[in-house]
Amino acid sequence: MTGSDPETAREETDGASRRPLVAITGPDRGGWPAWFFTALAVRRAGGRPLRIRPSRPCYRCDFDALIVGGGADVDPALYDEPGGPSASDIQAAERRWTQRLIGYAFYPMLWLLRRMFQSHRGGLDPERDRLEKALINRALDGHLPVLGICRGMQLINVVLGGSLNRSLDAFYVETPRSRSLLPVKKISVESGSRLEEVFDTGELWVNALHDQAVKRLGRRIRVAACEPAGVIQAIESTAGWCIGVQWHPEYLPQKEIQQRLFRALVEAARQAPARPGQLAAG
Repeated sequence: MTGSDPETAREETDGASRRPLVAITGPDRGGWPAWFFTALAVRRAGGRPLRIRPSRPCYRCDFDALIVGGGADVDPALYDEPGGPSASDIQAAERRWTQRLIGYAFYPMLWLLRRMFQSHRGGLDPERDRLEKALINRALDGHLPVLGICRGMQLINVVLGGSLNRSLDAFYVETPRSRSLLPVKKISVESGSRLEEVFDTGELWVNALHDQAVKRLGRRIRVAACEPAGVIQAIESTAGWCIGVQWHPEYLPQKEIQQRLFRALVEAARQAPARPGQLAAG
């Protein structure tokens, strides 16, 4: 018998070492901290980050994976839902007060950076909505891995025909809603979900910065995680590698378990065949 085909062996080696190009969306104004920490997570996972914004849409970029970042509320006209949430099974949100010293040193600095650079004040960003809708459809049609973070998760659900709760006030009656960069909220990960496979756990502590959440699920979308108050904290596609999370894993760089999400995205992109003429990230 002869040895392995040299061409096949080279392709396998190239596939294992390839650094996939990951498109990361964000607003034109503000959003610098989110871009920096998301890009850092992608680089640590072995990918190459590419920033995409309404002023630099880069529609022709041959990216290997897509991350739709957080920011302004999704335009309600896109899902045509009446205002006000329909909450059920209202429970108090759980909290944890013990955090590592590194967390207490890191989060005040990050909070200050977000306050300095963020432009989100509850308004809408229709140009960003249009850009990200096009990119989400392109990625899903091309069977590329997609990760939605906060607003990104919500927009993925809307693109697939779902709707959102514009306000979460009715979910938090007994206990005020948590809003923190710290991982102060405990969520339950659905058994048998792709998310459980990624994190290898059924429970997770996450941060909370969102004002809206998924209401009616979109096509081929299932719940991947919930919090005790009933708010959906993660969704995933039943037809490919597409995950949305309501929290911000990019703001938890010191939490190894949160970085698994970016590693899983990059690995899913790496396993796909490389396409010629891919654009190198600057």
